[in-house]
Amino acid sequence: MKIEILYEDENIVAINKPTGLVVHSDGRTNEPTVVDWILENYPEIKYVGENMGGIERPGIVHRLDRDTSGVLIIAKNQESFEHLKEQFKERLVEKKYNAFVYGKLKEKEGIIDRPIGRSASDFRKKSAQRGAKGELREAITEYKVLNENDDVSFLEVKPKTGRTHQIRVHFKAIHHPIVCDSIYAPKGECLLGLNRLALHASSVSLDLIDGNKISIDTPLPEEFENLINNFWGVDKA
Repeated sequence: MKIEILYEDENIVAINKPTGLVVHSDGRTNEPTVVDWILENYPEIKYVGENMGGIERPGIVHRLDRDTSGVLIIAKNQESFEHLKEQFKERLVEKKYNAFVYGKLKEKEGIIDRPIGRSASDFRKKSAQRGAKGELREAITEYKVLNENDDVSFLEVKPKTGRTHQIRVHFKAIHHPIVCDSIYAPKGECLLGLNRLALHASSVSLDLIDGNKISIDTPLPEEFENLINNFWGVDKA
């Protein structure tokens, strides 16, 4: 399994997770995971972290959806795990995503502040709309439009909370779902042959154990660059 390492020191390793790769097993399916890569390349991390119902999650302090690509941070020892876990819990980690959404947003910068619960119609889905079931948990997402046309907008997105499917659910709730989202926009066209969810974790900024702040970045996927060039041209991206 070939995975790009973006940053590494004695406490953490940051990777560029490919689209289509699940972070850890759900206990029901047998498929390659990021955890498999961790155990193959860093067997000493095996017992780092916390037990979650018998599912192996060595060094995993946050997740990306299967079809979301981009920066994923892995703790290499327990001290680092606890340090990172606390930052995520206290919302001190800054995460930036890039996304293509359908349509043109009325507000070019904004905050989506909508609690998220379970969808009433599909157990796989979350919802930030009327009729959401179960506990409604606070969820806040900031966004800025970087480029747009009548059909699609290219965004920078900063989730301030870390709910499951948060970005996808929030843009679905304001009627501009993520392009090529098979769960939240199943009838939407995958633009220009795009065959993946148009969501990429482009940057994570956090404090290291030694107190230094670091920003770990990854370039846009090639298919994102192709869309930008096709819609707006190289000089305007």
